[in-house]
Amino acid sequence: STWGYLSLLSLLSFSLFMDFHYSHKMLIAGELVNGEGAPIAVMNPATGEKLLDVNEASPAQVQAAVQAAHNAADAWAQTTPKDRATLLLKVADFIDADAANLARVESDNCGKPYLAVLNDELPATADVFRYFAGACRCMSATAADEFLAGHTSYLRRDPVGVVGQIVPWNYPLMLLSWRLAPALAAGCTVVLKPSELTPLTALRLAVKLAQLFPAGVVNIVHGFGASVGAELTGNALVRMICVTGSIGTGMHAIRAAATDVKRTHLELGGNAPVVAFDDCDVESFVAGIRAFAFYNAGQDCTAAARLYVQRGIYDDVCAKLAGAAASLKVGPPGDAATELGPMISSAHRDRVAALVARAKAQPHIRVLTGGAPIDGPGFFFQPTVVADARNTDEIVRSEIFGPCLTITPFDDEAEALALANDSDHGLASSVWTRDSGRVMRMSSKLAYGCVWANCHFMLVSEIGHGGTAHGQSGYGKDLGMQAMEDYTCVRHIMIKH
Repeated sequence: STWGYLSLLSLLSFSLFMDFHYSHKMLIAGELVNGEGAPIAVMNPATGEKLLDVNEASPAQVQAAVQAAHNAADAWAQTTPKDRATLLLKVADFIDADAANLARVESDNCGKPYLAVLNDELPATADVFRYFAGACRCMSATAADEFLAGHTSYLRRDPVGVVGQIVPWNYPLMLLSWRLAPALAAGCTVVLKPSELTPLTALRLAVKLAQLFPAGVVNIVHGFGASVGAELTGNALVRMICVTGSIGTGMHAIRAAATDVKRTHLELGGNAPVVAFDDCDVESFVAGIRAFAFYNAGQDCTAAARLYVQRGIYDDVCAKLAGAAASLKVGPPGDAATELGPMISSAHRDRVAALVARAKAQPHIRVLTGGAPIDGPGFFFQPTVVADARNTDEIVRSEIFGPCLTITPFDDEAEALALANDSDHGLASSVWTRDSGRVMRMSSKLAYGCVWANCHFMLVSEIGHGGTAHGQSGYGKDLGMQAMEDYTCVRHIMIKH
């Protein structure tokens, strides 16, 4: 059966990687060091087996990392954009050269299909470093002028200083690039904490960063949010806190920032609405959702999660999406045919399972396919389609963050817009229709930081990505010139003459 051979293949896949060397040292003040705290088990989600222990940073080590970043800040800020760009390009070149190994580590640590990491995520990661290598040579402020007679004013952008960054577990290396590259390009120094669940690609990259950058410019510390994260965000020398994570994590960051008025940059998740009108290309829509809802086992802030489908095509779409989801190849990351890997942890899988179980208990809800964990090793969950959901349902209002989508019918454009905007999130959305006028109307009124038309999930390094004032998805932009500008302070210089 689809699920029956997972045990054998998962163990086989794991055996291929057993002898691989995982970097386990943090980067502090230019040195690779072991954590002085307790060991944290780093797991392989595909097998449920431990890969290795990585010691947590002690409070003194976090303080040392921040102090090193502070000590390096002035000199790094004074480096020319050309010199910063040269180093960022070298990081990109390393990612390309080490792609097979980085993909292997990311696949082991996250459960991602190996080929998806190698062919999709790593090229995008390298491109982010290359983009900001160019962008830092193009940043400018307002041109000089004499706004007061006898005085010339101009604006300059200067780095904010030491930045504390917390990166999540769903795209450990790619989201590291979204944080690290623009901050370094802007002239900031960084102390970065990867998720305690998925530190391994960050620690592998740390070996190269130690060779490339002056001591203290980049520091990477490991540990739990409640200990290492709190120590980092609470340090007075940190002038900016950047978090990609849950709304709760963002709230902790805001509280820490309030003690000494730090700048914050927050990307706190999403629950993306997808609106499909009767005139859309149904085959294209179904194929797109098959990919965009279930990539990375649905563990993506922009995943196509809440589908609103006009009644004229509702039954057809429900049937075709159920078939499309059921056709996904679930398997171990090392299998070239695998499309859907495991969830990150047993705790997260159990959270999604409980959410789906409560939805199934509602008399109006139909589970068209899936709906349960998969027996065997690892943290696998069946690709799931939930139909006839209502906006008041918990499963619609929650960010599922798993291989599950909901479908809700609507009658007209006004209702679709009201349903889509009725959310606590504001990160991403999409609209599917052949009517260009409708695309313009919907995109202007959907209260999300990104609106796609007849596609979903597409991001490029050149355009900023982030939430809006609507909902709790955070603020600040990743990617694009807007990201680099977020790491700078605008200053007015006036010269009398």
